[in-house]
Amino acid sequence: MNISHASVLPEEVLHYLGVDDTEHLLLDATVGEGGHSYAFLERFPNLRVIGLDADSRILGRARERLARFGDRVELLHTWFDAYFEREPEAGRPTRILFDLGVSSFHFKASGGGFSFREDEPLDMRLNHDELEDAADLVNNLPQDELAAVIYRYGEERYSRRIAAAVVRRRAESPLRSSAELADLVYHAVPAPYRHGRIHPATRTFQALRIAVNRELERIERALAGAIDQLVPGGVIGVIAFHSLEDRIVKRMFREKSKACTCPPEMPICKCEGVPVLELITRKPVFASETEREHNPASRTARLRVARKC
Repeated sequence: MNISHASVLPEEVLHYLGVDDTEHLLLDATVGEGGHSYAFLERFPNLRVIGLDADSRILGRARERLARFGDRVELLHTWFDAYFEREPEAGRPTRILFDLGVSSFHFKASGGGFSFREDEPLDMRLNHDELEDAADLVNNLPQDELAAVIYRYGEERYSRRIAAAVVRRRAESPLRSSAELADLVYHAVPAPYRHGRIHPATRTFQALRIAVNRELERIERALAGAIDQLVPGGVIGVIAFHSLEDRIVKRMFREKSKACTCPPEMPICKCEGVPVLELITRKPVFASETEREHNPASRTARLRVARKC
């Protein structure tokens, strides 16, 4: 089959989340086209994998790719935060992996308007069971709220100018395609900004995708649930691609690795707490220079790993 997405940090993930020859369960919380799961199943013959994905289309591609491993694989169509809200029926995992990046499949082959380089319907939903898409946000949010979304989730300095341009345009006719929005953003920002390191619509598209799929709030809930489900001694690894995701992971890992949870103003510890996690990587692990050259998607990837106490 034709694979759209090359999984990032494959050797690093196998190194930090690798297992011994006994039976283990890996929960691949963002299975995508199955790249990381394939590597684990091939390397560790006594490993079982449960793979989750919110997009039924990409889950079908993973099912085809991983078919050779038979009943060692179970794939579920669900948001990862929803999965971790319930008791695991297949047992608690010894390894959990989150790859928070959106698959190249969505940019190249989904037709969902994720890319500003294509002329596609302005959708951006990872799960089509969700009712609200990117066109709904762009055409219905009040100007101040739209600017806040673009600034908060895209860290876009010209969010107000872009939101104002959107509101002027939609008063004439609704915005319906990714190409329309990309062109509008391009002309809304100052001329020097149009020729920077990235396309001027990059942050706006990121912000809308995050808002449509409620990605950041899902990550926070899912991480908390995943840590609860992980067996003692088990390992959790998270690959983030931008600072908004990584801050959530870094903060949660840091808080869960503290023994004391007393307020800072309390001079003496009275909580008698114990840490939940032990940090395996004190700093994020980045892709090698070789991988960055061969897989541009890995350039912003960063892996954090912790073990449950």
